[in-house]
Amino acid sequence: MEFLSYMISGVSLGSVYAIIALGYTMVYGIAKMLNFAHGDVIMVGGYVSLLTVTALGLPWWVGVLLAMLVCTVLGVLIEGLAYKPLRAAPSLAVLITAIGVSYFLQNAALLLWGSTPMSYTPIVSGSLSLGGLKISYISLVTIVMCIVIMVGLTLFTDKTRMGKAMRACSEDKGAAQLMGINVNRTISLTFAIGSALAAIAGVLLCSFNTSLMPTTGSMPGIKAFTAAVFGGIGSIPGAFLGGILLGIIESLAKAYISTQLANSIVFAVLIVTLLVRPAGLLGKYVPEKV
Repeated sequence: MEFLSYMISGVSLGSVYAIIALGYTMVYGIAKMLNFAHGDVIMVGGYVSLLTVTALGLPWWVGVLLAMLVCTVLGVLIEGLAYKPLRAAPSLAVLITAIGVSYFLQNAALLLWGSTPMSYTPIVSGSLSLGGLKISYISLVTIVMCIVIMVGLTLFTDKTRMGKAMRACSEDKGAAQLMGINVNRTISLTFAIGSALAAIAGVLLCSFNTSLMPTTGSMPGIKAFTAAVFGGIGSIPGAFLGGILLGIIESLAKAYISTQLANSIVFAVLIVTLLVRPAGLLGKYVPEKV
């Protein structure tokens, strides 16, 4: 029964990683860049939802919607101001800019809300009892949300006109532009969707940890990026699978090996996996054309 409890805890934690990883993998798949400020957008979403409930006294679902709106606008602004001017720049310049944006958001949050952790009330409380097994409602909500988001994104990219435009930009931006696709608008929409997902992930993550501070999104952001690479960055099912597996590995490592070594074990599994499958579990190796 304990093992099953750890598995459920791992799947729920992995679902949060998967939602964050979906944002990473969408941006990388289309814009071919790593948005390391994504974890800090999660933190902003957490603060917006918390202040909406505590300062304004509004229901939690209003806080979630407002966090999604603010993070969507923030994601579009970050893309337009920081990344759009670097479309033709070397990848190293974009990477350094992403790290700079991350530190900017962290320090802005530090100035606005201070370094003291704030208490975060979970959006749902209580647990479901099944025999001797207790499953918290927040775990169930997180797992269901992750599945719905993954299925929704898959249908969006496969069935809608804008989703097909995203896939075309992912394959070849130049050819997509020649076919009449607005590449800049497509990339901006990708950042908007990824940032909205970050807001949802921020609310769920803070509901698990029940605390919030300016660095809240840093480590989960790194782990979610690891999950995206683990599953195959650029692949929506890969981000989902990578996040779930990473959460299970972390949960079991904390339970049966060591809490202190759990993060090391997670990254060690990633290294071993990439040695065997360099493109990730569901990624495809595409040879570079010269």
